[in-house]
Amino acid sequence: MSTPNPSPGHHPSSSPSGTTSSMASARETTEGTVYTVTGGDWDEVVQSAARADDERIVVNMGPQHPSTHGVLRLILEIEGETVTEARCGIGYLHTGIEKNLEYRTWTQGTTFVTRMDYLTSFFNETAYCLAVEKLLGVEDQITERAKIIRVLLMELNRLSSHLVCIATGGMELGATTIMIYGFRDREMILDIYELITGLRMNHAYIRPGGLAQDLPPGAVDQIREFVKKMKKNLPEYDKLATGNPIFKARMQDVGYLDLAGCMALGATGPILRSTGLPHDLRKTQPYCDYETYEFDVPTADSCDSYGRFLIRLEEMRQSLRIVEQCLDRLQPGPVMVADRKIAWPAQLALGPDGLGNSLDHIKKIMGTSMEALIHHFKLVTEGFRVPPGQAYAAVESPKGELGVHAVSDGGTRPYRVHFRDPSFTNLQAMAAMCEGGQVADVIVAVASIDPVMGGVDR
Repeated sequence: MSTPNPSPGHHPSSSPSGTTSSMASARETTEGTVYTVTGGDWDEVVQSAARADDERIVVNMGPQHPSTHGVLRLILEIEGETVTEARCGIGYLHTGIEKNLEYRTWTQGTTFVTRMDYLTSFFNETAYCLAVEKLLGVEDQITERAKIIRVLLMELNRLSSHLVCIATGGMELGATTIMIYGFRDREMILDIYELITGLRMNHAYIRPGGLAQDLPPGAVDQIREFVKKMKKNLPEYDKLATGNPIFKARMQDVGYLDLAGCMALGATGPILRSTGLPHDLRKTQPYCDYETYEFDVPTADSCDSYGRFLIRLEEMRQSLRIVEQCLDRLQPGPVMVADRKIAWPAQLALGPDGLGNSLDHIKKIMGTSMEALIHHFKLVTEGFRVPPGQAYAAVESPKGELGVHAVSDGGTRPYRVHFRDPSFTNLQAMAAMCEGGQVADVIVAVASIDPVMGGVDR
């Protein structure tokens, strides 16, 4: 990129050395050749720059741009309105969550992993706990009720994540009504989260061996009421967007990525299913007894942003089906493994402040059994030991395959935990989707990927 830059204080017809050179010096930079104009006719300089026919410029989109999903920086080389080269700049969150896990007990790890992709907290927790339970060898001891509640919460989480994707994607296109509807419906799910876990986000509710506590009174009724409302509300998205010619024109043939591209880049989730391949880990590698639930895997054959939008809409309908099946299956029972060397206390309620155990539990362990008090103290402060080895567990998150590789050296803390986050992997497809398209279409393509940088910068 040539940038004529006349030096101040010099007469245009002569250089300091007395020669008449239009460009006395040139230097190479990371952005191309930069010329320093020290003499000659200014008109000649402008004409020579025009003759170079180099109109490509490099622009930064983000990391604070509202259309780049938080702290994602896109480096675009554009020629006119056409994107000739696109790159992702990541690393602006600096969370260091994976490293922090090495300094916490296995149970404390859930409080960290839930914050990675903060829109899919229950998937992060479940994948992590499945890996830890594999290392412990207690997969078959997880209670039926705990598994059903895990599936219930993950499918509610799939709904809330897709609602954010559709809402923010619509907002970025100027369809603000979709944004209002999406956050309106998500609010009902967050109320359910708050009732069950005490928090709207960052729950740490799913623990190695089971759950932090059982469902509170009234939770099942509130979820059933939500399912009724959501079934009424979902058709509104079809009326607003699915058949809307403006919305379709903005989304169709934008962010194109075919099956070969997905396989080469490792893209999963709605991006992969928009190519027509019905790949879903809930069907291909079932976990948490997903093989016993009835649901369909929606696909499209358009390979574009519009197909991914339709897939997410249909996945929300399928999630409602699974939630109803979970509610019908729920039977009274424990939500934590019976092995007291692993089981975090889960049968007693939290205190009135929501922090720590209730007074009833404290009275019980301090007033009835010294052994119970010692065991509780060691379990909370030191944690349980996990046999040496390594394990990989994967779940189908709303964005694709979320995998966890956990390594134990036999201690009470992980030796290493690495997440295969779909946001990170799917972002590789950004260049393939955007190069050759318009600058405005970059926003649509990124929205269809649905990246969350909490899962990328971990």
